[in-house]
Amino acid sequence: MSRLCSAMVKGRRAGLEMAENAKPKRNRTKTAVKHGPHKCSSSSTYHSFLDAADVVLLRSQLLGWYDKEKRELPWRTTAMTETDVNIRTYAVWVSEIMLQQTQVTTVKDYYNKWMKRWPTVHDLAAATLEEVNQMWAGLGYYSRGKRLHEGAQKVVSELKGQMPQTADSLLKQLPGVGRYTAAAIGSIALGQVTGAVDGNVIRVLCRLRAIGADSTSPAVTEALWDLANTLVDPERPGDFNQAMMELGARICTPKAPLCSQCPVQTHCRSYRKVNAKQEQNSKKLLGKMGKKPLIVPDIEDCGNTETCSLCPSEPWDDELGVLNFPRKPAKKPPRQERTLSCVVIRRQEEGEDEYLLTQRPDKGLLAGLWEFPSLLLDGENSETKQKKLLCAEISRILGTRLTESLFQSVGEVVHIFTHIHQTYIVYSVCLKDGKTQTKTDNTQWLSRSALHEAAVSTGMKKILKLSDSLDSRRQQPSTDGKRKNPLDIKTTKKVKKPRLGGINGGGKQLSLNSFFTSVKEEP
Repeated sequence: MSRLCSAMVKGRRAGLEMAENAKPKRNRTKTAVKHGPHKCSSSSTYHSFLDAADVVLLRSQLLGWYDKEKRELPWRTTAMTETDVNIRTYAVWVSEIMLQQTQVTTVKDYYNKWMKRWPTVHDLAAATLEEVNQMWAGLGYYSRGKRLHEGAQKVVSELKGQMPQTADSLLKQLPGVGRYTAAAIGSIALGQVTGAVDGNVIRVLCRLRAIGADSTSPAVTEALWDLANTLVDPERPGDFNQAMMELGARICTPKAPLCSQCPVQTHCRSYRKVNAKQEQNSKKLLGKMGKKPLIVPDIEDCGNTETCSLCPSEPWDDELGVLNFPRKPAKKPPRQERTLSCVVIRRQEEGEDEYLLTQRPDKGLLAGLWEFPSLLLDGENSETKQKKLLCAEISRILGTRLTESLFQSVGEVVHIFTHIHQTYIVYSVCLKDGKTQTKTDNTQWLSRSALHEAAVSTGMKKILKLSDSLDSRRQQPSTDGKRKNPLDIKTTKKVKKPRLGGINGGGKQLSLNSFFTSVKEEP
């Protein structure tokens, strides 16, 4: 067994000894999550915590900062005040699933609405998937809501309504719950002494111990989990894990870390290395100016960088500073897709106009959500070809024959998914017959107010906003004082195609109401 593994084992033993001497809180479990035997990688003790006193000091400094600076979040309040362990575990589970790949500010409102509507796992299990999708609409990564629903139904039908009570059982019994989520719920809701490693914690630990190898590699992943389990406070495991996440989210940030405000700065090898590098460069510069050789201090570093599996493979970059840690592999560029989408409006003589929507398949991207009729393009097509394709598709859905001249070009909408750069090429068509019906399954007509509440994706809301904007301009009074009807516009006249969204704004979560704000007419 290498020195690194020996040190980590000693650290964990020290933590457990402290836990045994402390008063238990909320039926705290003192066994960390089991993940099978771990083979030690070739790495240096430089990347570990060898001194138990350092670990105790780090815990004290971090928790002291957290107690003063933590954000008041609804799920934290529930975790601290809810006495019913089943409700507490359910509430933390919901929050952790919502927080996957989504910012805290976005999640808060969704979480509050969700818990108000479904305060227990039994309430969620009794809901329909359509209701869950409606509640989740706009939050992104829609499969998460489906897994929550499936998990709730499993808890009620197979586990007699009782949430799993250990991190291991959470991992094994709940769909969509992985290693981190199980550890987070186990420590926060159940008081289980286990570390939790998410993206923020990865960054904090890599900088604390100057781990620069690919943070997604198996060797680094296991080393980080070992470190997390060594550091976690046995008295306050849930608070400690949340403090680590809070530190990564607010202080030890990806691009502009606030090192001067870090409560555990004295333990940070990256910070010390930056200072040593700066001192070395300054003395070299002074030596050149004075033409006198100066003694340059050795840079604090790992002793075996050539063979250590945790050291960076790339050379140190002075401009990056602590951002040298961690190093991430280059992201694969998103797949480019182009999709035809048509806003079909059924005009009503009385009441609200209605919009035609179709439901996506139960599996895959945006599973089960509703969208405007759409067709994936396999290449570049002329506007004439696009109209022909849409005309055939809408005619099929409605069971009637439309003419291509009814289809008006609206513009393009760009929306960025995690792995897809999606461009929607948008058209619209207005049907004067307010009783036109559909002839295919999984389609429906929705009024504007119903569409507001429907389970539709952010991309569809962007499309509707663009369509509204163009419709507003088309309806402006002409020089003779009469309003122009969109259907009176000659199809030979090209309409300038605006673009909505982009690389910087495509993935941004916006509030639901912002998509339905009426567009002011231009003067």
